[in-house]
Amino acid sequence: MNRQTRRDFLQLGATVAVASALPQSLIAEAPQKTVRGWTTTRGRIYQPIQAPQWSAWTSIDPLGIQLDPGQTFQDLLGFGGAFTDASCFLFSRMEPAARRRLLEDLYGPGGLHLSVGRTTIGSSDYSLTAYSYDDTPEPDPELTHFSIDHDRAYILPTLKEAAEVNPKLFLFGSPWSPPGWMKSSKTLLGGSMRSHYFPAYAQYFVKYLQDYAQAGVKINAVTVQNETDTDQDGRMPQALWGQEYEIQFVAKHLGPALASASLDTKIWFLDHNYNLWGRAVDSLSDADFYKYVDGVAWHGYYGSPDAMTRVHNMFPAKHAYWTEGGSDLTAPDGAVDWAHWSSVFTGVLRNWGRAIVSWNLLLDENGKPNIGPFQCAGVITIDSHTKALSYSGLYHAFAHYSKHLERGAKIFASYGDVPDVDHVAAQNPDGSRVLVLTNRGQARKLQIALGTQAMDVPLAADSVTTLVW
Repeated sequence: MNRQTRRDFLQLGATVAVASALPQSLIAEAPQKTVRGWTTTRGRIYQPIQAPQWSAWTSIDPLGIQLDPGQTFQDLLGFGGAFTDASCFLFSRMEPAARRRLLEDLYGPGGLHLSVGRTTIGSSDYSLTAYSYDDTPEPDPELTHFSIDHDRAYILPTLKEAAEVNPKLFLFGSPWSPPGWMKSSKTLLGGSMRSHYFPAYAQYFVKYLQDYAQAGVKINAVTVQNETDTDQDGRMPQALWGQEYEIQFVAKHLGPALASASLDTKIWFLDHNYNLWGRAVDSLSDADFYKYVDGVAWHGYYGSPDAMTRVHNMFPAKHAYWTEGGSDLTAPDGAVDWAHWSSVFTGVLRNWGRAIVSWNLLLDENGKPNIGPFQCAGVITIDSHTKALSYSGLYHAFAHYSKHLERGAKIFASYGDVPDVDHVAAQNPDGSRVLVLTNRGQARKLQIALGTQAMDVPLAADSVTTLVW
């Protein structure tokens, strides 16, 4: 979305004389605030830097970056991670003081200041056991055995403590599987949803939301199904949802059921990869479905983030949320791949993403607890023996965004196709501006221009740099 008119700037020329040809909104820009900066690179983890300051430019570098705060895009909901059964269990096993420090580090104003959390509606692959809220040997369409008691032991307490740390915490829930009796497989593992249980499943969502609220945890949004387009070959709790089924369920059952129960919970759909953008477009073309959904939940494992822009351009009133992505436990650079993750984040934000939510917040050194086939690493790793914490490159990338970009910040235009450099800019509700620069290549100096002023920013190799003014 922000890449389309860089030539408009370059055509203005490269001397101070072209200032009169700049848009009036940019001529008026005369940033006087002090620029502050932080960088992460090898040997320097989120360290303050002596940031360059704005001054009148005498020439424009055609390989630099131009900022245009007058052209704005989406506002941000926030950043966060997944409070899976596995993560919440590990939080619960920590000493209370240590757990509080960790939650403060993740969600507190002095830490990463995350503000969004994903939780699972029943079990996922990162659980101690496979479970739903209505596990019975025979069908139970009246949901007489429905219970969230499993979550009372350590999931609900963790969510409530996180909300104490950040009272503005926005939580959304995703199911990996309906109860087995609702599926063709008759188990939580794989299989597909059976449509004649749609009415019961809609009430299952209602009961989940109401019982969580009664327990002191508000769920602000739900997705219909985690990764709708696969059942993971029956290797884990998961369910396949055909597109037609997802449309029918939302339009005729879930949407009306939430409305009838006076629940203001938002509905997000798809909850799967970029390469399914065509499915998102077709689903939103159904008027009854369209009126009940707030937006699309995206994963980044396949495809490219410009898929979100394609969907936005056709349905601009519907939002985009990046709801899952995480590190491979076997990746050799998982502790230092901040530039990779920062590049991913920039791609999401430059393509209308309102939220960036990672996968498991906390796992042990073996990627456990885990009942599924995948080997993921946590944003933070806790040693199962010593309880020592170690931090991923994903964690360090988050710091450059979530510490500085507030809820309600507006992404604004930044232009410049610079090899190995990614950039995204935003303005916070308080008027402060943030620019995040990701350098995936060698050390270099980069000119940043804003109106009639500019600054030269040194970028270390393999680094992330955040500037605030």
